Amino acid sequence: MIWLWWGLVGLVFLFGVMALTGAPYVPSRRQDVEQAFTDLYQMSDNDTLVDMGSGDGTVLRVARRHGATVYGIELNPLLVFVSRWRFRGDARAKIVCGNLYATNFPDTTTIVYTFGDSRDIARMARAVQQQANRLRRPLWFVSYAFAVPGWEAERQSGPHILYKVEPHFTHRQP
Repeated sequence: MIWLWWGLVGLVFLFGVMALTGAPYVPSRRQDVEQAFTDLYQMSDNDTLVDMGSGDGTVLRVARRHGATVYGIELNPLLVFVSRWRFRGDARAKIVCGNLYATNFPDTTTIVYTFGDSRDIARMARAVQQQANRLRRPLWFVSYAFAVPGWEAERQSGPHILYKVEPHFTHRQP
């Protein structure tokens, strides 16, 4: 019985550490995500969605049902395990355990989703901007519940806000 107690303490500790290093785990509501992918951005099998902080994979599952290839970035190894288990055998789903600020998006990325918080949304938006610059093409960015300061939204539906992130090219000197 002591192993059960220590397992519980370990889980609480793991989630506590993750909350201090990033946004705490708060699962997305499937109905809200469905609405966003219907009203804001209609995905197809030509899309690749990156979920920054993919948690248990709820957003990824909805995007897969809409035909998209999905790529989740999650810091919490337990949630990565849960997501990988949910997508076992699906070649169009990949979940990585890593820091979303230090992970490059796949070259095929078309849309990025995040459920950040007020303290991190500007930093997350800068990360998406850097990826658009790296890929040298626009990316669509959906933020759940938090507007990006200084950015103009394309559309909003319920708690979701859609932005088009254009790349900023830098010219190299010959």
